[in-house]
Amino acid sequence: MTPRTRPPFVADERTQLLGWFQLQRDIVVLKTEGLSQEDAHRVVVPSSPMMTVAGVLSHLRWVEHTWFEVAFAGSDPAASPSFSDDQEDLDFLLGRDQELATLLEEYRAQCRRSDQLIASAGLDDRGRYEGFPSASSTLRWIVLHMVEETARHAGQLDIIRELLDGEKSYY
Repeated sequence: MTPRTRPPFVADERTQLLGWFQLQRDIVVLKTEGLSQEDAHRVVVPSSPMMTVAGVLSHLRWVEHTWFEVAFAGSDPAASPSFSDDQEDLDFLLGRDQELATLLEEYRAQCRRSDQLIASAGLDDRGRYEGFPSASSTLRWIVLHMVEETARHAGQLDIIRELLDGEKSYY
């Protein structure tokens, strides 16, 4: 089972901010544990066919890449499906044909790369990519945004998982 811990009640800002971020990431992984390959790709919300466990996991992997590698570090946006003009929501669709284990490893690897970038910078450092205005925000803003993004999708995964097999868990 994926370990999940809350940050300390009393700690500096960075420790608490990154602790809450990691907890949300861990909850995302928790929602995949014991899930079959078929269920990872099963649509349970007919009006949102991309909203599958696999789709959300793929999306979160690419959102991490977009915000930390492209927006903050200034890497080439061409590597990110978020900048594709060919297909809206491509980051969700990329998970459609992938094995759950592969999606999990790609998500974990992306989180490790994001963590390296975060560790090498100050919270007041600003993003380098000039392709969209919010990229000039501070690392603090980006991490807070990613806490919100990850938590929102963790909640969606919670509902999807309950609809798939009745599994309920949070912490």
